[in-house]
Amino acid sequence: MKVAFFDTKEYDRKFFEPYSADGLEFIFYDTKLDENTAGLAYGADAACVFVNDDINAKVIEKLNTYCVKLLALRCAGYNNVDLKAAAGKIVVTRVPSYSPHAVAEHAMAMLLCSVRRVHKAYNRTRDFNFSLNGLTGFVLHGKTAGVVGTGKIGGAFVEICKGFGMKVLAFDKNPSCGGAEYTDFDRLIRESDVISLHCPLTPQTRRMINRDTVAAMKKGVIIINTSRGELIDSEALLEGIKQRKIGAACLDVYEEESDLFFEDNSGHILNDDVLARLISMPNVLVTSHQAFLTEEALDAIARTTVENIRAFFERGITQNEVVLH
Repeated sequence: MKVAFFDTKEYDRKFFEPYSADGLEFIFYDTKLDENTAGLAYGADAACVFVNDDINAKVIEKLNTYCVKLLALRCAGYNNVDLKAAAGKIVVTRVPSYSPHAVAEHAMAMLLCSVRRVHKAYNRTRDFNFSLNGLTGFVLHGKTAGVVGTGKIGGAFVEICKGFGMKVLAFDKNPSCGGAEYTDFDRLIRESDVISLHCPLTPQTRRMINRDTVAAMKKGVIIINTSRGELIDSEALLEGIKQRKIGAACLDVYEEESDLFFEDNSGHILNDDVLARLISMPNVLVTSHQAFLTEEALDAIARTTVENIRAFFERGITQNEVVLH
């Protein structure tokens, strides 16, 4: 079985190469999968992709023409795949859960860094500046956290917030977390001091944080997004920060990240003016979609992806298949 592996990073090779044996061969490509690079999958039985590969209808058609039978996502989200086009042509599998605590802990790490000004103190002390001016933070204990989406990651974040003594409001169509008080989205954004997004990107959730919802939030609210960038209207976020309505933003994802994140752009001019302005704000933390990046998560991603591939080709089982509803 040959697997065309797209958007390869050094850590991918480390965790997937040990599986290149016993009839399974990974062909690693640094480039992302899109209409222009789909030809690299010619001769492969499967294609392995990540969050910023663009698997639209034209890509699906090309993969089908090349007799690629399986599209193995090494991530949980699948909003970058045209499932309607894939139906009946190519099977799509994913990694539904790899390390929910990794993402939840990163969300809390960003929140703590922001509210206690750790990033500012770090930069100061490296210049031997030990002044405390401008470093006043606030205590999380007793504050209200609003958690949007309480699946495994959101549920883990709820537990962390409870450990800090926070009141937790939650919004989810399928309530499943016992540690939170479920409510409607409108109340959550009105009453929360911290809003953390842990829901999938769907037509209903796209840009759920927008000018209208920002206007309804508490003054000084902190927004955390470790899920999908398009949950937030970035221009509305920037406007809310400039108007001092949003007290801080912790972003591990960004709606236009596909051509920027996971790459070293330090020697280039950043053409995305909104992202450049967000990064320039003293109350905005941006990390490059790294919330999942732990040894445990990478091991689980590789193991589950390989299990999905072997189950399909060796036993005819569509394990962790993504089905169009």
